[in-house]
Amino acid sequence: MRRSPEGICPILATPFTDTGQVDYASLKNLTKWMIDKGSAAVTMFGIGSEYHKLNDQERNAMIDLVIKEAGGRAPVIVSVTKHAAELAAEDAQHAERAGADLLMLLPPFFLAPGADAITDHVESVCRAVKLPVIVQYAPELTGVRIDTEVFIQLSKKYPQIAYKIENRPPGKLISAIIAKSGGSVPIYVGNAGFQMLEGLQRGAVGAMPGCSMIEIYDRIYRLYREGRLEEAFQIHNELLPLLNCIRQSVEGLIKAEKMILKWRGAIASDYCRKPTYIFDEVVQKDFDRYYNDLKTYL
Repeated sequence: MRRSPEGICPILATPFTDTGQVDYASLKNLTKWMIDKGSAAVTMFGIGSEYHKLNDQERNAMIDLVIKEAGGRAPVIVSVTKHAAELAAEDAQHAERAGADLLMLLPPFFLAPGADAITDHVESVCRAVKLPVIVQYAPELTGVRIDTEVFIQLSKKYPQIAYKIENRPPGKLISAIIAKSGGSVPIYVGNAGFQMLEGLQRGAVGAMPGCSMIEIYDRIYRLYREGRLEEAFQIHNELLPLLNCIRQSVEGLIKAEKMILKWRGAIASDYCRKPTYIFDEVVQKDFDRYYNDLKTYL
């Protein structure tokens, strides 16, 4: 079985044209750009990918293009987001056939399914494929909470399972899963890497932030792994004011990521499909200030 990658596995933004169509030329460029900047993996269809604003035809075309462009230089993680277990299993199998290296799975949340339904959903996908499956846990966004024992039992039954943890605060849950699994379950930190260093200290193997500032996250990660903690914390502290600014809403975070990617030449347009977030003058001024403070690392 393929191993879960360690390090920074950013969420691929979905580039659109100024008229709202998927910009496949920018997608190809962005994939190459992400790998060149040091991504340990390219993660598709996270919340930051605007997965909920894509149709199946677009998703499948994007999977084929990204896997081809990656060309084995970095693993490609494809997120499965369908709410029906049967459809999620079909999408997982499609991604596996297309050449994905790993899957990420966002469990269903509409109408607040219970623990049994969520467990069945995860198991349906795990049984359908041979790939590692990273289960995403984001209760502040989905409104559905999962008990720690559910995570433990799933990982015991399906050794290919890993977790992306982005509840707030995530630390105690990360420690509990690692302790109760004997350290056998890979854990990734989400939430834009806001609690990245705490997660690493608790045993996480990596983080899944946005893709616009890969070098900063990768530098923090490498400094931490080298034992240069003071330097890692210093750079992370310099990143926090920008994250505080753009994490005030999910749509705002997505828009900010695309604005930075456009400024950096990775995509042609920062268009987001509607509904989206519009920066007013005050937020834009703060955003510009905090981003300019970080340019020395980019």
